Amino acid sequence: MTSPPAPLAARLRAELSPRTAALVDAVESLEALLERHVASARETWPGLTLDVPTFLQHLARHLPDENAPEVLRQLHASDLYLACACATGEEAALLGFEHHVLRRIPDRLHALPRDLVDEALQRLREQLLLGRDGVPAKISTYSGRGPLLAWVTISAARLASQLAGREGQHLAADKSAESYVQLLAPGDPELELLRKDSRAVVVEVLRKVLAALPGPERALLRLHHLHGYSMTQLATVFGESRSGVARRVLLARERLLKLTRTELASRLQLDDTQLESFLGLIRSRLDLSLSGLMV
Repeated sequence: MTSPPAPLAARLRAELSPRTAALVDAVESLEALLERHVASARETWPGLTLDVPTFLQHLARHLPDENAPEVLRQLHASDLYLACACATGEEAALLGFEHHVLRRIPDRLHALPRDLVDEALQRLREQLLLGRDGVPAKISTYSGRGPLLAWVTISAARLASQLAGREGQHLAADKSAESYVQLLAPGDPELELLRKDSRAVVVEVLRKVLAALPGPERALLRLHHLHGYSMTQLATVFGESRSGVARRVLLARERLLKLTRTELASRLQLDDTQLESFLGLIRSRLDLSLSGLMV
């Protein structure tokens, strides 16, 4: 006779779809893992009153069907616990989020004008912490797959970039499609490989593949190419080693180029030699092209 499932594992499983529950059941020492997550969260945030069932329900909402065991093993449980408490409106959690997360953002975005960062943070407070018209606060969408500080930093950088664009501080935001392509290879004779009426297609393709990239990869490219973050600065933002974040940027760039090649091959009438030559131009001018396209 098998023993009944342990309390934490049973509570989590009850909130999951049958498919996800089956994946989670295969996690070795599941109960012990959940106990460590809960203990870590409570130790980090002893002043919060968020109860365990609410936390497990919140965790269950963020476990994906495909790789739930891996997400569960690598979960940033203390950060997710804080975010969940903030989503419920717990005052102590909101104060903890302000002191331990939001106040650290300006130092991480020191490459951006301080007034823009301050305005972005004020708007971010409203977006993340205030639910409206029955819609939960956006902080509830944080999944615990990466550090909460990095997640908020990226959101703040994106908002600051949008604010700067509205104020005309990023001239690239107003450039035409033709200008974007000129940025790829200004003055290079190989640019004539493309017919003039195809150049706007190239920009459309680049925008499409950028949108298709996974969010973390797009964020890395945005911070590196648009905001000029060095690998050292990116390592600080994401809480990783410099070599680790450098590998991630490289992989994101290569994914972008691979998707671009596939899309261009289906959209433009170029032979292999022409296509590879043009991709070489894109690669060599990637910093400039992304700075324009990612605003």
